[in-house]
Amino acid sequence: LLLLLTAAAWGPRFSGAARSPQRRWPVPYRRFDYRPKTDPYCQARYTFCPTGSAIPVMKEEDVIEVYRLQAPVWEFKYGDLLGHLKIMHDAVGFKSSLTGKNYTMEWYELFQLGNCTFPHLRPGMDAPFWCNQGAACFYEGIDDAHWKENGTLVLVTTISGRSMFNEMAKWVKYDNDTGIYYETWRVQASPDKQSTVWFDSYECSKFILRTYQKLADLGAVFKKIQTNYTSIILFSGEPIYLGNETSIFGPLGNKTLAAAIRDFYYPFKPHRTIGEFFVDLLKIIDRVILNHQFYLFYNLEYWFLPMKFPYLKIIYEEVPLPVGSKTSFGV
Repeated sequence: LLLLLTAAAWGPRFSGAARSPQRRWPVPYRRFDYRPKTDPYCQARYTFCPTGSAIPVMKEEDVIEVYRLQAPVWEFKYGDLLGHLKIMHDAVGFKSSLTGKNYTMEWYELFQLGNCTFPHLRPGMDAPFWCNQGAACFYEGIDDAHWKENGTLVLVTTISGRSMFNEMAKWVKYDNDTGIYYETWRVQASPDKQSTVWFDSYECSKFILRTYQKLADLGAVFKKIQTNYTSIILFSGEPIYLGNETSIFGPLGNKTLAAAIRDFYYPFKPHRTIGEFFVDLLKIIDRVILNHQFYLFYNLEYWFLPMKFPYLKIIYEEVPLPVGSKTSFGV
């Protein structure tokens, strides 16, 4: 956790990179035609979606309650520890009036947060190796104790079966099949609310916000309640585009830049001793805080971030529940 909170501290120097012609900010999140198979090298300490099931088909006459679910990250292991830092995980719950069954839907990392935020430096491989897929998980039941004890379980709207819930389910499949990579960081120019956002995150809360918007566009009317979400923000000047894996690490790549990127990520490896941890922490502080350097991997491409004070911040910001529009969201 300490390394994550000081993760604004990475990045060796490089020279010779030109400013990117990219002027569309934030950089649009890239969607894909299909989800690739995961590499067997990628392993999770906790199984992804262990009790997952298919999304059921609801009847038109069904009235389904929709619940906002939120709890501290890793609450099942550490209780409210991360809740004090407002590092929260979001999900959405459903209850069928016809069957009385409850369901939970969420979106999170296939191989835990660390693997989505930092790569592996594998022997014999020049390029950093990423295990950064995220996906939707749907399963029967709502663990009331998990969401209520240290978080939130509150009704936000009611929807119909076929014309709203089933249409949402079709959208979830599209969203899950095409939005496949987890992006931890939001990157913006300053803490000011009106500052330029260079890159937006793509994680659990963003999936819930997209789901709410889809329901609103299908006709759902949400209650007037305050809703807040966690964002982990890096602060940077205008990012510099570096290239993709092939252009940097391939046979005709930039060997100096490739070595710099590998060196940047090295301190974020798993640590076996406390001494090793603090040595790498000092390297991180030197690079991000003192030398204002960070390498970002986004859309399968690398960018250099000229870091700025306050470098990194975790915020718990209000994002209002949506109002529907005439244009369908997503598809």
